[in-house]
Amino acid sequence: MSAGRGDASFAEYGGLSSPEYGGPSSPAPEQAQAPEGHGRPAPIADRARTETALTRARTGTAVARTRTRTRTRTAIDRAHARTWTPVDLTEILGGWATATGPLYRRLAAALRAAVASGDLAAGDRLPAERALAAALQVSRATVVAALDELRAAGLVDSRRGSGTHVAGRGAGPALGGDRRVPGGHDPVPGGDGRVPGGGATSLVQRLVDGPGDTISLAVASAEPATAEIRRVLRELLDPEESGDDPLAALLSGPAYHPGGLPALRDAVARHFTGQGLPTTPDQVLITTGATQALALTAQLFVRRRTPVVAEAPSWPGCLDAYVAAGALLRRIPLDEDGPRVDAAAAALPGAALLHLTPTYHNPTGILMSAARRRRIAELCAAEGVLTVEDIAYDTRIGRADEPPPVAAFAPADAPVLTIGSLAKAVWGGLRIGWVRGPAEILARLARAKAVHDLGSPLLDQALAARLLPRLEELKDARAAVLRARLDRLEDLMAGQLPGWTWCRPAGGAALWTRLPGGVDARVFAQVTLRHGVEVVPGAATDPSGAHDDHIRIPFTLPADRLDELVRRLAAAWSDLGNDRSAPRATT
Repeated sequence: MSAGRGDASFAEYGGLSSPEYGGPSSPAPEQAQAPEGHGRPAPIADRARTETALTRARTGTAVARTRTRTRTRTAIDRAHARTWTPVDLTEILGGWATATGPLYRRLAAALRAAVASGDLAAGDRLPAERALAAALQVSRATVVAALDELRAAGLVDSRRGSGTHVAGRGAGPALGGDRRVPGGHDPVPGGDGRVPGGGATSLVQRLVDGPGDTISLAVASAEPATAEIRRVLRELLDPEESGDDPLAALLSGPAYHPGGLPALRDAVARHFTGQGLPTTPDQVLITTGATQALALTAQLFVRRRTPVVAEAPSWPGCLDAYVAAGALLRRIPLDEDGPRVDAAAAALPGAALLHLTPTYHNPTGILMSAARRRRIAELCAAEGVLTVEDIAYDTRIGRADEPPPVAAFAPADAPVLTIGSLAKAVWGGLRIGWVRGPAEILARLARAKAVHDLGSPLLDQALAARLLPRLEELKDARAAVLRARLDRLEDLMAGQLPGWTWCRPAGGAALWTRLPGGVDARVFAQVTLRHGVEVVPGAATDPSGAHDDHIRIPFTLPADRLDELVRRLAAAWSDLGNDRSAPRATT
C-alpha cells in the first residue's frame, strides 16, 4: 500500500464493509487479493488506525448531537423562562417563614418546593440576592446560604453577570422544573390558580395549605350561625319538625337544577323585592358561592385585553377572576360616599363592565350613598357598560340606613348583575350564592354553569331556602357581636400599636389600617409571618402605590384570638422598628 493511500478518507474505502477491509463482499482474509503493485495484504496496524479513526468520528458525532440537544433544550427552557421580581417570588413562597428550623433552611425548602411543583421552571431567573433579602426582610447571608443549598442539590446554577437560574430539567432531584404541559404546550395562564398579574395568589395558597398555627387575616369570617343551621337541618330532615317531609319531596324531584332550586330562586327574589329591588324568580341564578358568580361573569363578558373598571382599593380575590380572563383593569379611587364620579366617567368609555362593592366595601367598609349609586348607575347606562355589584360582603355592625342595590337605581333596560351569598351572615362553608339580573343574561350564565357542575348541591340549596327568610334577623344578631369585637380591637391597637391609624367602618368585617412612617406593608408582611400572622398588604388591593402602607385587620375573631393577634402584630412591629433599613411605601 502506498504511503498516501493510508491517509485517504474513510469514505473512499466504503467503511468497514469495503472488500479491501474484509467486509461482507470480500473473500476470507487468507484469500484476499493484494492491491495491484503490492505483494501482501494491508498490514494490521493500518486497519487499527482506520478503526480508531472511525471510533473517533462516531464519538465526535455523538458529542455533537448531545451538545446540540443540550443547546436546544436550553433554548427551549429560556424561551419559557421567566425573570422573577422579588415581590412576585414572595407571592409563590407564601408562608415559608412559618416553618421550623433556621431561616435559610426554611427559605431553601420553600424554593425547592416551588421547583418541584413547577412554579419555578427550568431557566427561570431568580432575583438578585440583595433585592430578595430586602423583600423577605432577612439578611443577605440568609439568602446566600439558601441558594448554596440549592446549588449543591443541582437545582440552581449561578454565573457571574447572568444571575442565578433554575437548573435545566434533569439537573437535580426536582420533580417539576418544566412549566409546560405534556406534549410541550404552554399551560393556560392562571389555570393552576396562580393568576399572572393577579393579587390573590398567596391568599389562595393559604386556603390550600390550611392556616395551621398562623393567624391568617386573609379571611374575615365570624363563627357560623350554628343554632339556625341546626334548626333548619332538623326541619329538613325530620318530618315531625316540619309537619311534612321536605327531604322526601326534594329527593323525588329532578337531581339537576342548573339555574337553581326553584324554592331558593323564589326566596332570593322575595329577598331582593323586600330590599326595594322588584325581582322575579327567572331573574335569579343560584351559584356555588359568590366566587363562582364572579368567575362565570368573567367567562361570559371578558376577553383578552378587555378593559374592566374596578375600585381602588379592591379585594384581590374578587378581581383575579377578571385578570385570569385577560382583563386590563382600570382603577377608580374612592371617597367617603364610594367611587368618585369624575374618575368613573373618565374610566367607563370602552369598558366591558364595572365591578363595585357598594354595601360595606371590601376592604374599606364604606357604605355607598344612595345618591352615588344613582349617579354611577346612570353613567353605566349611558355608556352601555355592564354593572356588576358584589354585595356578598354585606355585614352590618350598626343600624345604618342601607340603600337598595345599585340595580334599583338603574334604568329598566340597563344590564346590571347583583351578586350575593350567605357566607358572611350564616357560614362560609355553606357554598351558596346568587346572581340577580336580566333573564336573558342569566340564561347564558346558567348554560356556562351547567358545563362546570350541572348545578349547585341541592341539599345546600334546600337549607339556604329556609335560612334566607331569616337573613335580616341573622344579620342583626351578628351585628351586636361584631360591634363588641370591633370595640375590643380598637382598644387593643390604640394601646399596643400607637401611631397606627384607621377610620371606624360603617360595616363589613375589618379595619383598613395605615402603618405609620410610610412603611411598605409588603415588607411588614414578611416580618409578621415569622410571628405567626399572615397579613394582606395594601399593594395586593391597589397596584398604584397609593395604599402600599395599608393592611386589612379583621375584627371577626373571638376575643382571645384578637388579644393574641394584636400581641403578635406589636411584636412584629417592634422587630421591624429595630431595622432602620426597612423600605418605605411610595406615595
